[in-house]
Amino acid sequence: MNAPGTVQFNLGQVWHQIHALESKYCRRTPVRLIGVGKTKSSTQIEAAIKSGLLDIAENYLQEALKKQTELSHLNPTWHFIGPIQSNKTARIAENFAWVHSVASIRIAERLNRQRPEFLGPLNTLIQVNISGEATKSGVSPESVMDLALAIQSLPNLRLRGLMAVPAHTDSLASQRKPFHALRELLENVQTVMNMSEINQLSMGMTLDMEAAIAEGSTMVRIGTAIFGARTKST
Repeated sequence: MNAPGTVQFNLGQVWHQIHALESKYCRRTPVRLIGVGKTKSSTQIEAAIKSGLLDIAENYLQEALKKQTELSHLNPTWHFIGPIQSNKTARIAENFAWVHSVASIRIAERLNRQRPEFLGPLNTLIQVNISGEATKSGVSPESVMDLALAIQSLPNLRLRGLMAVPAHTDSLASQRKPFHALRELLENVQTVMNMSEINQLSMGMTLDMEAAIAEGSTMVRIGTAIFGARTKST
């Protein structure tokens, strides 16, 4: 497990990389750094938050709720990025500001129905299976528009954009292709729906961050580069 001081150093390095890539690719808007806390301790996450990290993402609901309780004295923005099961939608709707992994109308309707009104609409991204992998969650690119239109009609959800986890490749050129495709999908949604707030691309992790930023990512989800190699969830 990384010591808090190491987390602070790593976080500074990641921010430096992001700023350099923003400059390299002439990005006009800043990229939002989201720290992925999956399997990491509350101590590590607290160190990152106290070093200025504003956004924390979690894949597993029970692990996330435990950390939210342990870190209740802090005020990060919590993002849910894992697959969503029907029996978990109520707790997700009640405890997160952003959900990146909506992949069906049924799940969207449950989140909408279970979102407390006093919290305001839940920021929602559609997860797209951009590489067509049988083992990955997400809707097909062809189904994105139907789901986007369905979410738009739900008053307690606020559609903000798209998310994807492409198949792993090693070269920058090959990494850019699925991110480029996701950006084109977002542009199509923006054109059809004519809503300026649908402008978020949640794409890019530790090993493909440059490709994602080059193709217009607005949110990079970084775990390993901040907190160290993943450990098994218990």
